Amino acid sequence: MNRYPIPAACPENPFRTELLIRRSRFITHCAHTPGPDAAKAFIERIRREHASATHNCWAFVGGAPGHSGQVGFSDDGEPHGTAGRPMLQVLLHCGVGEICMVVTRYFGGVKLGTGGLVRAYQDSVRENLQTLPQAERVPSLTAGVTLAYAHVDKVRRLLPEFEAVVVAEDYAADATLRLRLPEALWPPFVEAVAARTDGRAVCRVLEDA
Repeated sequence: MNRYPIPAACPENPFRTELLIRRSRFITHCAHTPGPDAAKAFIERIRREHASATHNCWAFVGGAPGHSGQVGFSDDGEPHGTAGRPMLQVLLHCGVGEICMVVTRYFGGVKLGTGGLVRAYQDSVRENLQTLPQAERVPSLTAGVTLAYAHVDKVRRLLPEFEAVVVAEDYAADATLRLRLPEALWPPFVEAVAARTDGRAVCRVLEDA
């Protein structure tokens, strides 16, 4: 699986923006939610925080950018099709994955009409996306490399090139390094280790991320 952007904000501290549209407050909360369960937990958190709001509409994409296999949305009492689905359409085309947005509306006394509501909810999502802090999801794996002591330094010098980090070490008859590295870099890493150790090192995947 390729790397892709995700929100840098966590559900406990979501990224928040706000628009005032014809006296209604539209407060948008965004967080990284890897999957439907995480998204639903985040939505519930915002609902509890804004229990007095008129609406808490939401949409999420639980997987990679643009993938519709793990998505959800809700109008939360707004006219059908005016909030959740328009929000989802923006999220599906924003290039960010594992993302959930909740738009909290405090009604200001002026009705917007169906077209106005669609624009308001989509604009709320777009406004948040414009300044959303982003991180990168890097699918990774845990691997073990067992090698002779004479080759340890040679292999250690390879680690930065392959974004590999030592998470544990064991020194018995041979040395064993437990590493964490991007899964896409695993095959070339194995080849490089073999070249540095005359093919004597044993490399194995211990745990997929």
